Amino acid sequence: MSVKPIPSVLVAATADKLYAAQPKVYPREIDGRFARLRLVAVFVLLGIFYVFPWLRWDGRQAVLFDLPARKFHVFSLTFWPQDFFWLAWLLIIAGLSLFFFTALAGRLWCGYACPQTVWTEVFLWIERACEGRRNQRIKLDGGAWSREKILRKSIKQALWIILSLWTGFTFVGFFTPIVELGHEAAAFSFSGWELFWIVFYAFATYGNAGFLREQVCKYMCPYARFQSAMFDRDTLIISYDDARGDPRGSRKKSADRGALALGDCIDCDACVQVCPTGIDIRDGLQIECIACAACIDACDGVMDKMQYPRGLIRYTTENILGGKPKHVLRPRTLVYGGMLLFLLGTFLWGVTHRSPVIVEILRDRYALYRETSNGEIENSYAMKLVNKTDHAMRLHVSTEDDQPLHIVGKTDIDVPAGQVANVPLTLHATPGALHGKHDVELRVRSADGSVNAEYNTEFFAPQREIAHEHE
Repeated sequence: MSVKPIPSVLVAATADKLYAAQPKVYPREIDGRFARLRLVAVFVLLGIFYVFPWLRWDGRQAVLFDLPARKFHVFSLTFWPQDFFWLAWLLIIAGLSLFFFTALAGRLWCGYACPQTVWTEVFLWIERACEGRRNQRIKLDGGAWSREKILRKSIKQALWIILSLWTGFTFVGFFTPIVELGHEAAAFSFSGWELFWIVFYAFATYGNAGFLREQVCKYMCPYARFQSAMFDRDTLIISYDDARGDPRGSRKKSADRGALALGDCIDCDACVQVCPTGIDIRDGLQIECIACAACIDACDGVMDKMQYPRGLIRYTTENILGGKPKHVLRPRTLVYGGMLLFLLGTFLWGVTHRSPVIVEILRDRYALYRETSNGEIENSYAMKLVNKTDHAMRLHVSTEDDQPLHIVGKTDIDVPAGQVANVPLTLHATPGALHGKHDVELRVRSADGSVNAEYNTEFFAPQREIAHEHE
């Protein structure tokens, strides 16, 4: 059986369909309750990002991830490598939160808190300030290059680049003290890695928020692909009420839509014009929808002008649209919510009840034990005390009261704030008091009672029969 070759015209047409350039989306500015909520979210989240590195706390940067010193400072809390368990715990909480809020109300994260959404919104503000409203931007892009077009585009690009560089500078400021980084910037004396990350993060910000925009959400973000696994018929999503809106058609405000056999939708395309991803919500739920609710604000404004009830496009559920009751409390949300509360509670309790001191004790690897001339048995250790607080501490080291052991040497140790004290430790046992392997508990206490730590180690002595041979 012969196989006919595929016509070259068909191949070219298929390639054009798969790889055609995406048309630029020109979202129209909109005012409304959800737009104001997004505005608050943008200011709060960008305020946290841009302001936190400049805050001071007890003479140091309030939020600083000091990788060379292996310390993460978050206001009054200092996390050491031994505390990275809590970082993993926090990531689990973040993942479960995404599941919970998605099951409850769809893509709230995407519409209001995702960095891609937040920075794209700011870049759009700059674009509108430089190039005008939606129709003006479309006309400007479609027109020939002129002095005005070059000037407007150049100012926009310059502001985008400045914001991107400032974003990269701030990002690095979370890892290098930002005041020192500012002095380096003034003298342009960045280290190689600092310069690399500033430029890299600036380029990523410019590319994602200025150039790619909605294509990140549509083609690069995996969340849109697996969100359906967290949805059910009671998940709150943005939907168009086609039973009320169809058939669509334009009409005068004074027209009787009943006589015209039309629904409430006047087919003005306002919901499409404000969508940052360029979709038509009237076609149903789509993976490109980021639940920003701009279409709700636009449609509500049109309904107000037409004196129709609001809610033609609204947050609702499939069950409500189908005439069934809404179920907020259901097994999925109860399980997610219960697990989230448990993880949050344990995280807060664990972080606030962390021991301010880390105790680590290592045995001398070169000698199991030593026997002195008078028959005493001694074991040597290397003790490390880590002061995780921002004030100096005096710590007292002791053994259990009922142990036939005593510490030789200094038992009171001064540990500066945020420092590590390496202390040699020797334990002595009286002749014949211990034989073989013995578990030992060492106690570390502070004078004010804020530190009360125990550490278990092992003490080795000769076996009983070997002790008799020495006798």
